[in-house]
Amino acid sequence: MNLEDIARKAGVSRSTVSRVINDDPKVSAKTREHVWEVIRRENFTPNPAARALVTRRTEIIGIVIPTVENIFFTDNNYFTQILAGASQMARQNDYAMLLWLGELTEDEERLRQSVSNNRLVDGVITASLTHDHPLFKRLLSLNTPLVMIDRPLEHDDKISYVSVDNIRAAELATNHLISLGRRRIAHITGNLSIADAQDRLRGYKNALTQAGLPVDPDLIVPAFFSRQSGYDAMRQLLPRKPDAIFAAGDTIAVGAVQAAHEAGIRVPHDLAVVGFDDVDVAAQAFPPLTTVRQPVQGKGAAAAKLLIDLIQGRVQAPQHILLETELVIRQSCGAKNPLKG
Repeated sequence: MNLEDIARKAGVSRSTVSRVINDDPKVSAKTREHVWEVIRRENFTPNPAARALVTRRTEIIGIVIPTVENIFFTDNNYFTQILAGASQMARQNDYAMLLWLGELTEDEERLRQSVSNNRLVDGVITASLTHDHPLFKRLLSLNTPLVMIDRPLEHDDKISYVSVDNIRAAELATNHLISLGRRRIAHITGNLSIADAQDRLRGYKNALTQAGLPVDPDLIVPAFFSRQSGYDAMRQLLPRKPDAIFAAGDTIAVGAVQAAHEAGIRVPHDLAVVGFDDVDVAAQAFPPLTTVRQPVQGKGAAAAKLLIDLIQGRVQAPQHILLETELVIRQSCGAKNPLKG
């Protein structure tokens, strides 16, 4: 069965069948429905390669995770949730998804070449790509639609992205600790090459300043989004005797709690702790972690939907989408959970 067979059975030209399959707006609604009725009756599947020649679209989107470590060698499910949301939205829109994972040991030039020279995808999503990553500038130079998950540190006025209001969320987390009577509130940052980490640091400082509390540089420790980094940062903070920690990520917070326990510091009695993300490790921690919940899977879905809209011309770049966050109260901060009475 081919286009000529469908055209003959529908009583129209082959070009009309092609226009129907490729959503040409010049075809009348009556003809369109009639042709699709024949296609369905004959169980005909249009050739995607031939369709791509006409539409100049492959109906495949690409998603780039900078390193394999972010997927397979981490103790949280942040990136797997991103992928789950993106793939579900792609399927709902009849798109396939091509995943690129950066290698841990090989020269990243191979990744840059693979992504930038690829003609199989209609657009690209990147997740947590640092502004100094060589792939960042390469992607900016392409004519392919691009959506970033999380705000870029540079050119944010030119790039479409999906994120949350990290400044406001960090203010909420820090204000919660202030409301509990904590005054020596430390902050363990994430990777400061990523806008999320810088914005969370800024929100932390804003909350202290607005409360009339000093911003003490000795209570701010730069780190990365990992348990080990949080553990090492907490070891640095121990001599400075903080009474609370706002960590830029849940895995950071879990590492900090481990270091505190080893030093004989009780959480939350001696040290209140708040994280960020609400990934699986937060509820599984001991004690369970108070944290800022962001819709991680929703970010993946929103990024895929936005990219498909850009590809199909329904919206024009740049588009900026901010999703809502909420503070989830658990035992690590010492506050009574209002939902549990």
